[in-house]
Amino acid sequence: MLRRNGTLGLVLLVAGLGLAGCGGGEETTVAVTLQEFAVLPEQDTVPAGSVTFEATNEGPDDPHELVVIRTDLAPEALPTTPDGAVDEEGEGIEVIGEIEEFPVGETRSGTFDLEAGDYVLVCNIVEEEGGEIEAHYALGMRIGFVVT
Repeated sequence: MLRRNGTLGLVLLVAGLGLAGCGGGEETTVAVTLQEFAVLPEQDTVPAGSVTFEATNEGPDDPHELVVIRTDLAPEALPTTPDGAVDEEGEGIEVIGEIEEFPVGETRSGTFDLEAGDYVLVCNIVEEEGGEIEAHYALGMRIGFVVT
């Protein structure tokens, strides 16, 4: 009986250690500055795993968002819609997630599980400014990002 309980304890200990290792991988936080018209992460490479982007909108005038896209395409070569926004259902891209539009002066965060590969971070807002259409992606709010 004692031996059986000892074996059970060992099995539970090993199972618990196995569960503690599950879903592992690195957890990384990346600060990102959004401004007219640039996306500026504090680093452009992170290890695979859970990545939290802390995006700060420094404006000075426009709301921004942060869209995380997995793709082998160059940042400036993503498929677009007629108004200049990234076609989020376009060929060759996979939208992993986004931090929705938020105002100047605020910081928002989003956490995504990223596998190794190439990504592009963009602001995909389109707005009318002075009678003209402004697509933030087309104006330069995009940057390559690598997950190793």
